[in-house]
Amino acid sequence: MNVKRLGLLAVFAAGLVAFPVLYPALVQAADAPVIQAREGWYKALVDIDFVRSNVDIPPRKGVLVIDSRPAARQFDPGHIPGAINIPDSQFDKQVERLPTDKSTLLIFYCGGVDCMLSHNSAFKAEKLGYSNIKVYAAGMPEWVGKGAPVSVSAAYIKKLIDDKAAYTLIDARPKRVADKGMIPTSINISDSEFDKHVDKLPADKATPLIFYCGGLECLLSDKSAEKAKKLGYTSVLTYPEGYPEWEKLHGAPPEATTATGTAAGKTATATLVAGKEKGSVTVESFEQAWKANPAAIMLVDVRDAKEFAAGTIKGAVSLPINDLEKKIGTLPTDKPVVFICGTGARSGEAYDTVKLLRGEVQAYFIDADIKFNNDGAYSMVQKK
Repeated sequence: MNVKRLGLLAVFAAGLVAFPVLYPALVQAADAPVIQAREGWYKALVDIDFVRSNVDIPPRKGVLVIDSRPAARQFDPGHIPGAINIPDSQFDKQVERLPTDKSTLLIFYCGGVDCMLSHNSAFKAEKLGYSNIKVYAAGMPEWVGKGAPVSVSAAYIKKLIDDKAAYTLIDARPKRVADKGMIPTSINISDSEFDKHVDKLPADKATPLIFYCGGLECLLSDKSAEKAKKLGYTSVLTYPEGYPEWEKLHGAPPEATTATGTAAGKTATATLVAGKEKGSVTVESFEQAWKANPAAIMLVDVRDAKEFAAGTIKGAVSLPINDLEKKIGTLPTDKPVVFICGTGARSGEAYDTVKLLRGEVQAYFIDADIKFNNDGAYSMVQKK
């Protein structure tokens, strides 16, 4: 097992430091307050603080981070969270992946100060008419050296599975969601119950841990990854695209266990119609009821306060999932309480919690992918 683990770490390190001269440059870049521009570099350079302020999960609107390194050897084993991979050698073939809005902030990076790929790609983007282009010249070596979060790709996880490497893959979604299907070899540790199940993590703190959840709109894997780091794990990674991308690429495996219940059930109320998942209501019936009489429903957003502040459905109240148990007594019993989040994972967990602890509450949740705007508008797509 130790040999396999050492092999995996070697692959990871090689992916991040493919050019032998880069790792010494990492120390210099991390210590130097300013990186001096070199001949042939793109003119608009940014530092790690600028990149950090524009990197987030969910990805920031109006920002696209682009990794210009080759895919298999460098991008797949480790990249900036939320970045897309357009290798400079494939730039002309993949220009359709760039945003149609030419004013979008594009941040290119690659393998550090001795790597020209990001600069080359930036010049190509400028010729296409993009007007807000930056290059993070210190790139991945500095990002890793300063302890910033690192993500891996689906291809990398597939390789670990095929190679039977030493790693632990953790699904941070609630059990009711993970039970419908997980990436092969995964274990399920719901983020909201992380502290109760740390015994499932490997004893060896050097074991690579890879956390994932419900896609780019889901924060659960990032939150669990931070908790693992605080426990002393030294190789903590995330797969932000998560199970939705994996299922699209590889199909859904057999369910890990029988789901809590999938019968459509009865009509929830006179206006709320039950969905496929137990406790869920259809998007169509919710939107009709909410438009007709929002005062007749208590709409509860169970995402984190930061997510709520960035945008929610007008009229919703904030009750983060981690605060639900201690504030469960504040929920009314005289009207439906409908829980929402970005993917249906946390809202489904909220429903389960309320039904377990306060069965008299008329609790429901929306099993849908929801995009929230900061003006109170939203878009909602029913899960199939």
